[in-house]
Amino acid sequence: MNDDLGARRLAARRASRRILSGTRPATMRERLAALGALEGLDDQPDFYGDGPVRRLEERVAALLGKPDAVFFPTGTMAQQIALRHGAELTGRRAVALHPLAHLERWERQAYSQLTGLRGLWPTSEPRHFTAEELTALGEPFGTLAVELPLRDAGYLLPSWDELVALAGAARAAGARVHLDGARLWESTSHFGKGLDEISTLADSVYVSFYKTLRGLSGAALAGDTELTAYARAWRHRHGGNLYQQWPAALAALDGLDRELPRLPDQVRHAGTVAAALAELPGARINPERPHTHEFQLWLPHPAAALNRAALTLAETEGLWFVDYWEDRAPGLAMSEVMIAAEALEWTAADVTRTGRRFLALVERC
Repeated sequence: MNDDLGARRLAARRASRRILSGTRPATMRERLAALGALEGLDDQPDFYGDGPVRRLEERVAALLGKPDAVFFPTGTMAQQIALRHGAELTGRRAVALHPLAHLERWERQAYSQLTGLRGLWPTSEPRHFTAEELTALGEPFGTLAVELPLRDAGYLLPSWDELVALAGAARAAGARVHLDGARLWESTSHFGKGLDEISTLADSVYVSFYKTLRGLSGAALAGDTELTAYARAWRHRHGGNLYQQWPAALAALDGLDRELPRLPDQVRHAGTVAAALAELPGARINPERPHTHEFQLWLPHPAAALNRAALTLAETEGLWFVDYWEDRAPGLAMSEVMIAAEALEWTAADVTRTGRRFLALVERC
């Protein structure tokens, strides 16, 4: 995307009177104003992990039902430390994970080159692998890493019984269980379980603060006190124990207060929006019934035409529909749809009507 087009998209999205997919971008001044409105700003800032950072760690540990949690400036750092810990405890340097997992697609250099670990794939199908496939690997592994939801396959989640069986198979193999829970917050509705009950299946759980919770940055790694002591030692070795991180910690705490309670409504509304989008000519939804508040929309048009139409619709009518399309096959493009608070006012009729106007613009682009 060239700079001019990127600037136009940003301006159109900020100026749109209604947003279906995603959130309204905030300026630095707006983010600072939001932080300035929070309570407790007359307290002292953190000093190498105390104060608001420690409050955040304790809050996350309680939510996930774990004895402790450690704040990290990045999820990449948190997860490679969790995998290293599993390898040292078990003496096995292999990690069982999906080839579409974020760890494998985008962080492989971190966990393989920096820690000397390697990945094993129980399946290459675009779905979660089963306990039977994990058992059939025929090779020892130290950690099972499960991304919940599996974003690049369509924000997919297994059933609760499948997840329980998968964790059981890992334990039977003498391995630890790690949850890549960057988006775990929105997975509770699908499972019908709380965050703590989901987390009981795992030895370590990573969560992110800047995605669903709209924080500034940062992540946490939760588990028992042996894990968290190890994590704090290695965080320091990686240069991750920063002098002050209170803006990120306060934004994360605010996200837990403000965004986390909204998620069940957003997940429910994603089903309404997906069904309405499925009415558009040639549309495909993956998964057909969204597992979270995010899903894939596929349309039989070139991505360039779809992106131009989305920008035109936003600039001329103030309607931010679905954007950031990518070609996945000749004449077939995909975009990820995220139903946030801004989309809750859209009815099914609104979605279908706007979608038809969008497709009319595609034909002219």
